Amino acid sequence: MRALIHRTFGPAEDVLALEERPLPEPGAGEVRLRIVLSPIHNHDIWTIRGTYGFKPDLPAASGTEALGVVDSLGEGVEGLAVGQRVTTGGTFGVWSEYVVTQAAGLIPVPAALPDEAAAQLISMPFSAISLLQFLEVAEGDWIVQNAANGAVGRMLAQLATARGINVLGLVRRTAGVEELRAQGIENVVATDQDDWREQAATLTGGAPIAVGVDSVGGASSGEVLSLLAENGTLVAFGAMNSPIMELASGDVIFKQATVKGFWGSKVSQVMDAETRAALFGELIQRVGDGTLTLPVAGVFDAADAKDAVRASGTPGRVGKVLLRF
Repeated sequence: MRALIHRTFGPAEDVLALEERPLPEPGAGEVRLRIVLSPIHNHDIWTIRGTYGFKPDLPAASGTEALGVVDSLGEGVEGLAVGQRVTTGGTFGVWSEYVVTQAAGLIPVPAALPDEAAAQLISMPFSAISLLQFLEVAEGDWIVQNAANGAVGRMLAQLATARGINVLGLVRRTAGVEELRAQGIENVVATDQDDWREQAATLTGGAPIAVGVDSVGGASSGEVLSLLAENGTLVAFGAMNSPIMELASGDVIFKQATVKGFWGSKVSQVMDAETRAALFGELIQRVGDGTLTLPVAGVFDAADAKDAVRASGTPGRVGKVLLRF
C-alpha cells in the first residue's frame, strides 16, 4: 500500500515521499480503514517540521484526519460494518491507503453528508465548536478573533452567529474583508487600515468585548488584547506568525486581563461523552442546513502531495486542500 512518509523533519514539500508499506492488520478492538480523503492541516505541517507538541519517531507517517471506509474488523468490534463510511480526527498516519485505528474513536458518517465535508468534519470544525464552548460566552456577548479568514476563524464565526453570539473578526489584508463577506460573514476589520480600531468600535457599537482569540501571535496578540473590556480573557489558540505573544503590560494590568491557552486535543481528552455527542450532533446539523460551510480549495492525489502542500500554503486560500488515496 502507498503511504506518505518523512525520514527527516523539515518543510513537508521537501521531505514527504510516497513509499510502499505492508498492509496492516487490525487487532482486538481495532478496524482497518481504506482512506478516501484526508485534509492538510497546519498541525500536520508543523508535525512534519518537528515543531508541534507531538514529535513522532523517524521515519514517520503523517496526517491526522480522514474519511475512510471500514475494510476489516478486529476481534470484538461491534456497531461498525465493513463498507461503512466513518471519519477519524485522532488517528496518526492517515496519509496512507490503509490505516488501522481504534474502533471506539470513529464517527459514523450520515449518508447525506458528502465525502468532501465528512473528510474535514472533526479537526477544524470540532476544534471551533469546542473553542466556542471553552470561551463560555452567552447569547448577545461579543468576542474578537484574529485570523478571521482562517478555517477555524470562519467556522467559529458561523457557529457563534448561529448561537446568537457576536463576533468581531480581524484580518491582516483588506481583501480578506470582502472574501469573508462573500461567505456571509460580516463584522470584519482589516488591521492594515490606519483607522481599524475606530472601525471596530463602530461595528460593536461600543459594546464590551469579553473574550479574544489569538491565532497569530506576535504583535497581533496585543492587538486583540487591546480591544478587550476590563476583566476580559485572551485565549491563545495558535501561533501562525510568531511563537511569541507581544502584550502591553498596561493592557494586562489595567484591564485585569486573563491570558490562557486552548489546545483542542487536551480539551477533547477531558470532555465528557454527553457534551462530545451534543457538539458533534450540532456540527452535523449545521453542515446539513448550510449554517456551517466546509469549502474545498482542491483535491490532489497522494502522489502529488508536495503540490498539495504548496497549495495549502497559498495566501487567501478559501477551503481545505484534500489528499485522495
